[in-house]
Amino acid sequence: MVQPRKTVFQREIITADAFGEACQPVTRVAVMAAFRNPLAGRFFRDLSPLFEIGRELGEALARQAIAELGNPPISYGKAAIVGANGDMEQGGAVVHPKLGAPMRAAAGGGAAVIPSNVKLGGPGTTIDLPLGHKDDPWSFDHFDTMTLVMADAPGPDEIVMCLAYADGGRPIPRCGKGPVQS
Repeated sequence: MVQPRKTVFQREIITADAFGEACQPVTRVAVMAAFRNPLAGRFFRDLSPLFEIGRELGEALARQAIAELGNPPISYGKAAIVGANGDMEQGGAVVHPKLGAPMRAAAGGGAAVIPSNVKLGGPGTTIDLPLGHKDDPWSFDHFDTMTLVMADAPGPDEIVMCLAYADGGRPIPRCGKGPVQS
């Protein structure tokens, strides 16, 4: 299994909206892991080593994030920041093919696609990790974002993999419910 150079947790407890209106508390937890990108520096058609890293790291990090959340997760999301010697497809390889299964398992299931984001950047690059309801892709109340950063990563030959869970939606949501798709 890949050994992350560094793992960072971000836990937020929201008790009021931006105007100070009290809300039902919402807890959001993100975990970020910086690791060496084994494919950095040149083009590879076969990205499967990164698929396996996403699965392996995902199993450990998802369980840890759920434990930090403290409540059953309602929404989830994932993201990656790829260092300068990599490419966007390498980030996609970490978060798409095999990360979803361990995230869903840790969350006790999930019928909806896990929202995601990937970008290139250097140390201190922020990424907006999208959150969405784990079972209802049309729950507007749960469309949310966590802005994440790891101050010293990714280095040129690293990837920062991020995943997050929340036990609720946005504070005091007022956008309504989207159409139910069948």
